[in-house]
Amino acid sequence: MTTNTTTTTATVARSVSSFTDPYHFPSRSQLTTMASASQGHFDAYEALDLTEFAKNQPWWRKLFGQESRSSGEKYSVATQLLIGGVTGWCTGFIFQKVGKLAATAVGGGFFLLQLANHTGYIKVDWSRVEKDMKKAKEQLTIRKSAQIPTEVKSKAEEVVCFVKKNVLVTGGFFGGFLLGMAS
Repeated sequence: MTTNTTTTTATVARSVSSFTDPYHFPSRSQLTTMASASQGHFDAYEALDLTEFAKNQPWWRKLFGQESRSSGEKYSVATQLLIGGVTGWCTGFIFQKVGKLAATAVGGGFFLLQLANHTGYIKVDWSRVEKDMKKAKEQLTIRKSAQIPTEVKSKAEEVVCFVKKNVLVTGGFFGGFLLGMAS
């Protein structure tokens, strides 16, 4: 493998006819003699620009493969379940801890507001609260009849497509998520 220090591109030169071991790359002098022997026959060599390929790939495509190829074709069943289970457990564990913190904050805030109302620091205008609640209820019934935005539909279709292609990873994730929530 040769790398050019002035640029960040990595190229691999390989003679199609002279290699028997795919893990052994020739030295610079061997490459020079092969290049001079080919005398301009560039079809005998293959150059790969790996950095440009890597730049154009998002991180999830690197992990799960191309869209046309599911992870079931890329990894074994055990690996898929392990990846899904570990990520699900981590997500569930973090969700549990953050959920407890959020519940404590909301409950504590509600308790302090009730205490302040009871002691007279806060006066609630209940007629105004009732009027605002009726207004909010009317807006919700109007929005309920409206169509779902196309952006939401397209994202939902992407999620369904991902779940169908990666059933084992998704199943492992949900199982791990439940275990993470329970621990």
